[in-house]
Amino acid sequence: MTDTAFFCVLSHEGVLAVRGADASKFLQGQLTCNLNYLDDQHSSLGARCTPKGRMQSSFRILPEGDGYLLAMDRELVQPQLADLTKFAAFSKSKLHDESGQWVRFGLSGGDGALVSLGLDLPQTADAVAAAHGLIAVRLSDGRAELWSRSKDAETTQLRLTAQLPEASTDRWLLAQIRAGIGQVVAATRELFIPQMINLQALGGVSFKKGCYTGQEIVARMQYLGKLKRRLHRLAAQNIDTPVPAAGLEIYSPVHGSSVGEVVMAAGAEGALELLAVLQEDAAADGRLFLGSPDGPPLTLLPLPYTLDADREIQR
Repeated sequence: MTDTAFFCVLSHEGVLAVRGADASKFLQGQLTCNLNYLDDQHSSLGARCTPKGRMQSSFRILPEGDGYLLAMDRELVQPQLADLTKFAAFSKSKLHDESGQWVRFGLSGGDGALVSLGLDLPQTADAVAAAHGLIAVRLSDGRAELWSRSKDAETTQLRLTAQLPEASTDRWLLAQIRAGIGQVVAATRELFIPQMINLQALGGVSFKKGCYTGQEIVARMQYLGKLKRRLHRLAAQNIDTPVPAAGLEIYSPVHGSSVGEVVMAAGAEGALELLAVLQEDAAADGRLFLGSPDGPPLTLLPLPYTLDADREIQR
């Protein structure tokens, strides 16, 4: 069932807009991704960090009109807007919460639906196609996002419904987990540096763009550091328990204490699948338990990509 085509409304995320003549220059000094790589055909994952390199938010960013749109956890939009506005005071750029102006749909196996809407979206990860007031974005695992203006969303959704079954957001999150794409939410704000969720492996960190807030820490970890905590994919089998919230701790007898936190989780036909940032020695040991030392046991699963530091620093 999880491999069949579907669409869903991405209601768990909101949209922060940064617009104006200096939008690109302003964001280039704030974000981990390189805005010079973005245009009408290209988007990117990215993050905004504290000076200590801890992620305050992670997002997908794409150019639109006179600026950029950042899709992130809905609960982070207002805090990020308020914080960034302080730094934009002397910049010709304005920030807006445009969550109410956009409705975003997630499509799995939905390329035929995109074609019927007049969108020819390339298969390349992060590719963008726009037509008829709609924007489509390709994700790294082949899924796609469809962005619609709110005034057109009802019509867009009806056209999607004619070709694809509608599914819950949980189904979308399960696909995201299986793609190994971590995300910062309100509960995990400032817990992780970008490499802890493998953001650099997914094109969300540029090591050639120059300075941005937190850049020194992020670069030092890539070139000189030994990362002790990293993203892993896990499953808990045959359990009857609520889907754990982001930030729930994971335990291991290696330390007799918490060795990491849930990044995101979703139900998977009677089981759970999740992404978690774990201490590497505990992950190597493999004895991992959800929520407490005697909680449900977790099994490590492979990620669908490899980490290659030499390739990552070329971006």
